[in-house]
Amino acid sequence: MGQAIGQARPPIAAAHLRTDAWWALPLTVVVVLGAFGAYSTWAAFQNAHYFAAPYLSPFYSPCLYRSCLHATFGGGLPDIYLPIIGLLSPAFLILIGPLSFRLTCYYYRKAYYRSFWLAPVACAVRDVKPGYSGETRFPLILQSFHRYTWYVAVLFIVLLTWDALLAFRFPTGFGIGVGTLVMWINVVLLAAYTFSCHSCRHICGGHVNVFSKAPGRYRVWHLVRRLNERHPVYAWLSLGSVGLTDLYIRLVSMGVIRDLRII
Repeated sequence: MGQAIGQARPPIAAAHLRTDAWWALPLTVVVVLGAFGAYSTWAAFQNAHYFAAPYLSPFYSPCLYRSCLHATFGGGLPDIYLPIIGLLSPAFLILIGPLSFRLTCYYYRKAYYRSFWLAPVACAVRDVKPGYSGETRFPLILQSFHRYTWYVAVLFIVLLTWDALLAFRFPTGFGIGVGTLVMWINVVLLAAYTFSCHSCRHICGGHVNVFSKAPGRYRVWHLVRRLNERHPVYAWLSLGSVGLTDLYIRLVSMGVIRDLRII
């Protein structure tokens, strides 16, 4: 028998009625982000094995210390002028750049809200914490600065591109090694993630009311929109490429593996 018109639906006793493996994606995100966070923190504290000529780890770029194994801009700055957190390791510079961009990223917000804060864990699954305040309170209100962190992320793309260009300059002259390709793949994936960002799409044409009056802006916006459709894919691929690039350079520096020269 169908439910009578106007009759209230009986309450559902179960927390949810989903029978699929809805927990698999949140669990995967916890494992992957947790592993990356643990590895990157460990690598930052090492303050060693981040340079194997001519390769510089993306975790340590830009390297501004005089004590750096590879100073990005020549002689570098005296350590005494750097902030206290910077004295721990050059890698902590990443906290003011790419990390702030990723933490405030629209896609990553969805990922870690669901996986770490369980708000909500999945569609049609109840939040663990009762009540909802959105991003109107500190510290989540700082998420609105994402559009500004995009400019910082673009600056880091320029710096990493410079590092990738230097990866052709071996002590013996011009060359191409496996590490060169690794660094360029990392730059391409990071650039794809950065320029597929929702903020980039808005900067290119989100505020244009009539595209027919701005055909150039429309073409750029259309290209970024196509990239934006794959933004989650680029987010995960670039996250993995950063960690793997550091790991490759670290293993070469430690002598665990040998960098193969292609040219």
